Amino acid sequence: MFLKNGFRWSIITLIAISTIIYYVDRSSVAVMWEGISSDTGLTKEDYATIVSVFMISYAVGQALSGRLFDRLGTRMGFALCCLVWTVSCGLLGLVRNAFQLGAMRALLGVSEAGNWPGAAKANAEWFPRQERALAQGIFNAGASLGAVISAPLVAILYVNFGWRVTFVLIAAAALLWLVPWWIFARATPAKHPWVSDTERQHILEGAAPPPSGAGMTWGQALSRRQTWAVVASRFFLDPIWWLFINWLPIMLSERFGFSVKQIGAFAWVPYVGAVIGSLSGGWYSGWRIRQGWTVDKARKQAILIGGVLIIPGFAAAAIATTPTPAVLAMALVLCGFQFAINNIQTLPSDFYAGRSVGTVAGIGGLGAVAGVLVFGTWLVPYLSRISYVPVFVLGAALVPLGIGAALLLGGRIQKVDN
Repeated sequence: MFLKNGFRWSIITLIAISTIIYYVDRSSVAVMWEGISSDTGLTKEDYATIVSVFMISYAVGQALSGRLFDRLGTRMGFALCCLVWTVSCGLLGLVRNAFQLGAMRALLGVSEAGNWPGAAKANAEWFPRQERALAQGIFNAGASLGAVISAPLVAILYVNFGWRVTFVLIAAAALLWLVPWWIFARATPAKHPWVSDTERQHILEGAAPPPSGAGMTWGQALSRRQTWAVVASRFFLDPIWWLFINWLPIMLSERFGFSVKQIGAFAWVPYVGAVIGSLSGGWYSGWRIRQGWTVDKARKQAILIGGVLIIPGFAAAAIATTPTPAVLAMALVLCGFQFAINNIQTLPSDFYAGRSVGTVAGIGGLGAVAGVLVFGTWLVPYLSRISYVPVFVLGAALVPLGIGAALLLGGRIQKVDN
């Protein structure tokens, strides 16, 4: 019955599973840094450089993959990205120096980046508007769940097999994911043989219109204020997420003297808050729309609620003196972040249709990576030399800028002509 009348949920669940695998690898270098740095002689400054290389490559991948998915479709786009990601992840187990590690992380960044524009496009194809924020929440819950399990899982694999074999095992998991994806995503909702007529009508009545024409170019997309609302909000807000993805294990090590095992025991806690925020933020705006609210009002209120949760979380994390209250405060930060970002990430499909959704989502991802490089990568080693309090202050300061851009810059959230 689920596959007959709710097949669309299996598609977004598969994408969420791919995101779990991505995040296990994405966090793995930070979790295993003690062993990697010991074997290769790399320093914290080298780590910041490698993160920068990954993020720059990720930015390039975001820009390119949006167009790639618009041209090839979600099935082939995800398959291609997964294959390149698998190779680059497996080769991480062979690196010997900073250059090799940076090169493989660069290839990883380009290929992983397609997951987000691809998810936005799949969301627009498979879900009516009132369900998109919840579908996005399920996808983002994959990112959060991946972050929850990555620290303990990677720590266990590291202790038993070492960091080199750990990378190979993660790559194998990604390759296995490709099999069900290729089978399940064989066609769009209009032509998929496993979609019932009832579900097909439900999807097509409220989903993005079938693609026609070439869609907007980057120049055309950037001439719209709606695109800049997506770009600016993600430029200021996405660094909050990446502060934890890239630095939480190292932060726990430096602030509380944690070993790899202790990092595995504590680093998952903040992401439980992220899972809660992912699902509740997506559910909330969809619930409001079903109550008769406009998409504009529902999305904006959900974004505002998320922003209100983030700031006190940062304040509590800054003054915490022991690990437990610190990670609980961080959980509140990530809960608020995911509550808001779910609804921000639906904006490309709220504003645009057809072949323009992936392009705008990719441009938004490019803006997000630019913000992460500035606020979540380059500044952190300098701000954290004495303590991590300035890092938390910076994160809190970004919130009103990101929320303000989402609420004000794009005007009314409604479909515009492509």
